[in-house]
Amino acid sequence: MKRLLFTVLALAAFVPAVFSQAQDEIVTVKVVPSVEAFKAGQTAAVTLEVSIRAPYHVQSDQPSEDYLIATTVEFKSPAGVTIERIKFPRGEMRKLSLSENPLSIYEGTVKITADVTVAADFAGTEFAIEGTLGYQACDDTSCLPPADVPFVKTVKVEGGWPAVSSVASPTQAESVPAGKQTPKPEEKTQLAAVESPAKETARDSAPVGAKTAESKSGETSSGQAAQATPAATPPASGKETPFEGKGLPVIFVLVFLGGLALNLTPCIYPIIPITISYFGGQAEGKKGGVVLHAVFYVLGMALTYSILGVVAAFTGGLFGAALTFPPVLIAIAVIMIALSLSMFDVYEFRMPAFLNKLAGGSQKGYFGTILMGLTVGIVAAPCIGPFVLGLLTYVGNRGNVVLGFSLFFVLALGLGVPFLILGIFSGSLNKLPRSGAWMVWVRKNFGFILIAMAAYFLKTLFPNVLFYQFTLALIMLVAGIYMGWIEPTKTAGKVFPYIRVLIGILFLVLALVFAVQGVEEYLDETIAAKTAASGGLVADVVAWQPYSEEALVEAVKAGKPVFIDSFADWCIPCKELDKITFNQPEIVAASRPFVMLKVDLTSASDPKVKAFYTKYNVRGVPTLIFLKPDGTEIAELRGTGFETKDVFLGKMNKALEQSGLK
Repeated sequence: MKRLLFTVLALAAFVPAVFSQAQDEIVTVKVVPSVEAFKAGQTAAVTLEVSIRAPYHVQSDQPSEDYLIATTVEFKSPAGVTIERIKFPRGEMRKLSLSENPLSIYEGTVKITADVTVAADFAGTEFAIEGTLGYQACDDTSCLPPADVPFVKTVKVEGGWPAVSSVASPTQAESVPAGKQTPKPEEKTQLAAVESPAKETARDSAPVGAKTAESKSGETSSGQAAQATPAATPPASGKETPFEGKGLPVIFVLVFLGGLALNLTPCIYPIIPITISYFGGQAEGKKGGVVLHAVFYVLGMALTYSILGVVAAFTGGLFGAALTFPPVLIAIAVIMIALSLSMFDVYEFRMPAFLNKLAGGSQKGYFGTILMGLTVGIVAAPCIGPFVLGLLTYVGNRGNVVLGFSLFFVLALGLGVPFLILGIFSGSLNKLPRSGAWMVWVRKNFGFILIAMAAYFLKTLFPNVLFYQFTLALIMLVAGIYMGWIEPTKTAGKVFPYIRVLIGILFLVLALVFAVQGVEEYLDETIAAKTAASGGLVADVVAWQPYSEEALVEAVKAGKPVFIDSFADWCIPCKELDKITFNQPEIVAASRPFVMLKVDLTSASDPKVKAFYTKYNVRGVPTLIFLKPDGTEIAELRGTGFETKDVFLGKMNKALEQSGLK
C-alpha cells in the first residue's frame, strides 16, 4: 500500500498545476523556427507545436469519417517568402466510447512542419510567420464546434535587401490560445496530408505540398480541391456538471452503504470498541464528551476523504485523458485484480509501522481525536484502499469538484456512523458481535466486487455489450455459488449461515440481471443497426421539427412538454443517438406527447446558434434538453453525450411526470 499512499501524494502535488491549466483554452500553437535567422535565397524549416489540453482530442488532418472536421493549417506568406510542403503527423487510430469505429485523432502535443523559403532579393531584415490552425475538439462524450487558433512569430532575415519603407511587424505573442480568433479570409485553403492514416500509431510525417493562402488557384499542389473550413468561436470549455439526473442519488446511497460495509472488514471492525473506549477515557466517562469526541473523529475522517475527492476532481483532465488509453485501462484492471487477490488472502498488504503509530492516537484531547480521524485511513488502507481507489477513479473521470467532495464526504459518514451511534450508546459495546472468521468471509465478498470493477474498466475493450454483460454475469454467478455455499468459513453463530446464503442469492440475482440486460442491449443495438442499414431514418418515425422560438411559443400555448436535441454535422455521438437510440420503437412511442425539436449547431458563427448557446448555456453537442409545458427547463434531466435507450426513456417518463402528463 506504499504505492497507494505515494499516488495520493502525487495527485495532491498536481492540484495547483491542473487548476491553473483548467483556465486555459483547449488548443495552443507555438511557432518554433529551425534557425535563429533565415537567410535570403535559402530554405529552412519551421515547426508548429500544437498542444491539446486533456481530456480533449482533435481530429487529424485526414479524419476517418467524411463528416468530421480535419485539422488544417493556413499560412499568410508575406511578399518574398514562400511557405510550402506542409507535413502533418499521422493520426492515431483510437476506439473511443463516442463512436463505433476507430477515429484518426491528435492529442497531447503534435508537431506540424513546413519549409520556409526566403527570396534572394527579399526586402527587409525580418518577417512574420503567421497563420491559423483550424481544428475540431472532442472529449470522450461530446464535441465542441470547429474553431481557429491564430499564431504569429516575427523572425530575422540575414542578407536581405534594405527595406524602402518600414515593415510593420506583429506584436502578438508567439503562442495564442484557442478561442481568441481573428477574422477569416473569404477563401481558405485546406492543407491536408496526401497519405492516408495507417493503423500504426507511430507519428510519421506525410508531405502535403500545399500552396499557401497567397495562392488563389483553389487547389493544393497535389491537385486536390481546396475545402472551406467554417469559422467558429467555441463556447466556454469544461465539463458539464454530472448532476443531471443520471442516478446520482442511487450512487450516493451505494457509497454510503459501501462505507458502512467497510466497517465489517478486519482492518476496521476490531478497532471500533478500542476507539470508543479511547473516547471514554479522554472524556473521563462523561457521555457528552464521548459523543463530542466521536463527532470530531468522524469530521477528521470526512476531511481526509473529502480532500481526496477534491484532488481527484481537480485532476479530472488527467484521469479522463488516461482512461482513453487501452494500456491504462488494462493496468487499472490488473491493479484491481491484484487487490482482489489480497482480499482472498493470497498475500497481504501491510502499512509501515511508523504510519500505524501515527494513526494510533498518540496525541491527547480533541486534537488527538481529530488526528486519529485524519489518519484512520492509513490503518484501514489494506481493506478500504481498493474501494477508495475505485471511487477516486470514478470521480477523477468526471472532473467535478462538488461531486468529488460530496461522494467522499458521504463515504466518510458511512464509515463514521457506527462510531457516532456507539458514542451515543457507549454502553452497548458489549452487544457487538465478536470479530472472527466471519470477517474473512466479508473480505472475500469485496474481492469479487473488485474483480467486477476490473471488468468495468475494461468495458470499452470488449467486442460488444453482450460479451461485457455476460462477463459481469459470470463473475456474479461464481461469487454467488462460492460465497453462499462453498467458501469454507465456519462460525458458531446461528445467524451467519443465513446471511451467507442470502448474499449468495443476491449475487445470483445480479448475475441474472446482468445477463438479461446484456441480451436486451445487444438486441437493441442489432435492431437499430439493421434499421439504419435498410434506410430507416429517425425523421421518418419521430415527429422532429426544426428548433425556433415560434415552435416554443406554440408548445406553451398547446400545453406540451418540449425536447430539444442539439446536434452538428461533425458530432459523432449525435449520429450515434440517431442511429441507436432515437429510432427505437419505445422512444418513438414515448415522443408523441412531446414537441420534438432539433437545433443544428454546426455553424457556431451563426448569430442564431450563438443565441441558443447563450440562452441554454450549452457547451458542446449533443446537449439534450427537456422543457416543461410552461417553457422552463427541467435542469436535472439535461444530458450531454450519448445515452442508451433505457436511460433516455427514463428521462422522458420523468419529464412527462413533472409536466403532469403521467
